[in-house]
Amino acid sequence: MNHDFPDLLTRPSSMQMKLPSSRAGARLGRELAAAWLRDHGVHREQAADALQIVAELAANAAVHGRVPGRKFLLVLQLQEDGHVLRIEATDTRAEAVPVPRVPPPDSEHGRGLLIVTALADRWGLTEGPAPRKTVWAELDLGRVSSGSASE
Repeated sequence: MNHDFPDLLTRPSSMQMKLPSSRAGARLGRELAAAWLRDHGVHREQAADALQIVAELAANAAVHGRVPGRKFLLVLQLQEDGHVLRIEATDTRAEAVPVPRVPPPDSEHGRGLLIVTALADRWGLTEGPAPRKTVWAELDLGRVSSGSASE
């Protein structure tokens, strides 16, 4: 098995990706999520917010949740008849609990969870099973069409 490529599982209302715990893996997750959101007719503005959340959660899982030789899991799921998009990033560093913080103004890092808080309608952390943790965020979409993306 080549560890540079994701294990991709798709269903009509969800997509799961096991991605390398690297910045390249996080970037690939965002690119695959963009295609999936487009294929599921998520409006452009909502997709932009969702992709920013995907980018932040995937980067955190790849960088702060990294365990050498292990991948992280990225899940996108339409729930409640397409009215809610749930984004999950699962890694194997349960002890590395994410905490939103305000970094110094000149810092180039540390704003990811502040961005997630600003864009998501809800977000949180689910622990387990050991040694895993899942950071999730939900966006209320309204009605999502089943065709191609509009606008």
